[in-house]
Order: sequence, then C-alpha cells, then structure tokens
Amino acid sequence: MKVVVHIDDAAQWQAAIAEALPEATVLTSDAPASERANADYLAVWKAPAHLLQEQTQLKGIINLGAGVDYLLKTPGLPKDVPIVKLRDAGMSELMADYVLYGVLHFYRSMDRYAAQQPNARWQPHAVPDKANWPVGVLGLGAIGSYVASALQQAGFPVLGWSRTPKQISGVRCLHGEDGLNELLNQAQSVVTILPDTAATQHILNAERLAQLPKGASIINPGRGSLIDEQALLDALGHDGQPGHLRGALLDVFHEEPLPANNPLWQHPKVIVTPHMAALTPLNDAIDQVISYLHAFEAGETLATINPDMGY
Repeated sequence: MKVVVHIDDAAQWQAAIAEALPEATVLTSDAPASERANADYLAVWKAPAHLLQEQTQLKGIINLGAGVDYLLKTPGLPKDVPIVKLRDAGMSELMADYVLYGVLHFYRSMDRYAAQQPNARWQPHAVPDKANWPVGVLGLGAIGSYVASALQQAGFPVLGWSRTPKQISGVRCLHGEDGLNELLNQAQSVVTILPDTAATQHILNAERLAQLPKGASIINPGRGSLIDEQALLDALGHDGQPGHLRGALLDVFHEEPLPANNPLWQHPKVIVTPHMAALTPLNDAIDQVISYLHAFEAGETLATINPDMGY
C-alpha cells in the first residue's frame, strides 16, 4: 500500500501514519514525482492539481478536513475515485468553543466595552435574559449538531436549520425555505456551519441579512462563500452609513488569506480570525485516517462524498 500525504506539517502526518501502518509506504508530496506517482491512496488537504493529475491507480482519497469544496474544485480530480472526509475528529469541540466565545462576545456586550475603552468611558451594560437571545445555527451536520447542542447546554434557546429535517434534543430544528425565514426573523446571533455548495453560496445575502432583528450578530466559522461580503458590510454600516446589524466574527472568507485592502479588516464592527476556528487535531485525525485505510483495503462500505451535492 502506498499513501501520499499533502498538508501543512505533512511530515508529522507521514510519521504517524507510517507508525500505525508499518507495512505501508507513506510519502509526503515533497517526494520526487517518480516516487509519489501510482499511489493507492491520497491523504490530502488543499492538494495541488499536479498531485491529483499524476495518479493513475488511486483506490481512494481521504480529505484531511471537514470541508471538501477545495478538493472538488481542483482540476485533475480523478473521476470515480471514492472520497471520504474527516468527520469531527476532534474539531467539534474546538468549533463549539469558538462559536460560544462569539455568542458571548455580543451577549455580554464585549464589543461595546471595546468601543468605550479608547474614550475611557465607564458604562456598564445590562445583561439580557438568555431566554431572549435565540441563536440560529445554519448547518446541522456532525459539527453543526455538536455546536447547536453546546449552545443549548450553555442556556441559549437554539434554532437549527438544515436542508432536510433533523432532530436534536433540546434544539428546535427547522428546514427548507420557510424554516430559514423563521430562524432569521428571530435569531439574535446567527452561526453559519454549512458546506460550500451551489445551494449555499451567499445564503446570507442582502435580503436575508435584512430579515434579522436589529442588533443581531453574525458568526461565520463555516465557509467564506456563505455570506455576501458586500451585503454584510452594508448591513453593518460603512462609509458613514448606519447599518442594522451589530457586529460579526468571521473566520473564513471568499479569498484567503484575506487581502490587506479588504474593508473587513478595518471595520469597527468586525473581528477577523485567520481560519483557525477548528484546526484538525493530529492524534484524533490519525485514528480516523487509519480506520479509513483499513476499510478501503477490506472493501468495506464507507460514507463517501457525493461530488454533485458537494458534501
């Protein structure tokens, strides 16, 4: 079995996989092309097109993350090769921490205190009842469901939305266009954890952002394509024009790294983080990668990605 790994810190992944599978040849994508060609499996995150194009006998591709949009858009992706992705692998807890921080940031008025500090203004703000701060979670996959449950356990009423019906204890699960409208009309904070698909691109456009209550906030650790950035700037207010949204915590963007001239960097109501909400923990992920490789070799049925649906 030959496995080629492509990811930041690929040497650590190579060493961990090689230790778990001593009978396998495990290489990084830095190996000479003659050695990395004819791999049986790729374990990759944002693989370059040439790495995909030079393979002729792949049995499977393991996407080393939860999002597969980059892989599916990469030229040279072999057709009819099964693709699996990391499912949770320790990312859910990290994502829940990030989202809970974001919700609490606005719920406890930390944005207001930060704005007051340069003027030495000493002005406490009342803490609302959590029952009056519904949080909407768009996307109820493995990670989104975990996040929704964590928010509910923290005391917030949670409205979850997905394309198809879901059930999560303690969470009001909505679906379809009517369900999305209901969520947007109520949520004080909206969290986006959807995949990047044709159906989800700019799901938060100008019209939908306008549906949110005045003073609502946006937290996006999902995909940059989920939000129309110009519509968000308009909703937040800019160039002296007031907006009806209170603020946004953004971890993902249309273009990454976020260009220095992007107005989101300087907007006083925006917090920018560099796509770090839920980095993949190596130890948890390796266990899943090894289980995938064993399953592929044994011919077991796996839950694979549907390229047409994008997840």
